[in-house]
Amino acid sequence: MTGPGAYHADGRFGKVVPVRLRRGTDLMNGLKTVCEANEIKHGAVLAGIGSLQKMTYQVLAPRPETKLGAGYTEPQVVQGPVEVVSLQGVVFQSETGETLLHVHGTFSDQHGTVYAGHVVAGENPVLATLDGIVAEIADVKLVRRMDAEVGLGLFTPEKS
Repeated sequence: MTGPGAYHADGRFGKVVPVRLRRGTDLMNGLKTVCEANEIKHGAVLAGIGSLQKMTYQVLAPRPETKLGAGYTEPQVVQGPVEVVSLQGVVFQSETGETLLHVHGTFSDQHGTVYAGHVVAGENPVLATLDGIVAEIADVKLVRRMDAEVGLGLFTPEKS
């Protein structure tokens, strides 16, 4: 695709899975496990709130060496306790069939300072709970495909 536009495919909501991640469970790995256990290959993380022992995230920053001139920073860590104010994201598949999640969130520390960005897998252990809603999107395929224009593998909706 060149110029303005969008990749899109119409689907419908399938199963909706409320989830509570327990203390010590990594936020991203826990959500991925729930998706796999419920056979959600294509979907959305609709909501998430709770608390973390520590929070690790990345934000977009200038990176002149990349095709876009921008990219994610090195992971940044905020020591806890950290409040999860909101989470949202997408559930999709790699071209080889691996379940992937791309989740962003808004967080606050004990002083009320707000942080937001891309959640790093394996580095966000739950403190008390992470309450969330994951939903399947049926009749579509959501696949990470290489986008030559951008130079990255990106979420691409397709009709199934």
